[in-house]
Amino acid sequence: VQLQASGGGLVQAGGSLRLSCKTSGFAYDDYVVAWFRQAPGKEREGVSALTHFDGRTYYAISVEGRATISSDKSKNTVYLEMNNLRPEDTAVYYCAADFLESWRRPLINRAHIMRGDWYDHWSQGTQVTVSS
Repeated sequence: VQLQASGGGLVQAGGSLRLSCKTSGFAYDDYVVAWFRQAPGKEREGVSALTHFDGRTYYAISVEGRATISSDKSKNTVYLEMNNLRPEDTAVYYCAADFLESWRRPLINRAHIMRGDWYDHWSQGTQVTVSS
């Protein structure tokens, strides 16, 4: 399993950005793919997740209404589009993936799926900087 995050950059507050997570080595229907971020001096935070087996999406309260996670299976890519960006969105963003055994699927909720320790596979980070 390999993941490669890209698409970060410098953007003004109120602007938009689309991050890409190019994946390989796994079948989307068996995995959850998520985005996390870590700002300097802060703990890693779950941003959004997508479970392909049921098509559900999950968002952190801090980005709800401003972020959209999606995937293009033909391109093996998961996207995170963020709008109305704020300076507090500045962070290094990572995508992560984990195999979802059938017994785990009924246990999924937002709190669990946003936990970094759920995930075995990580990308390198891509820096997002939002200027005020």
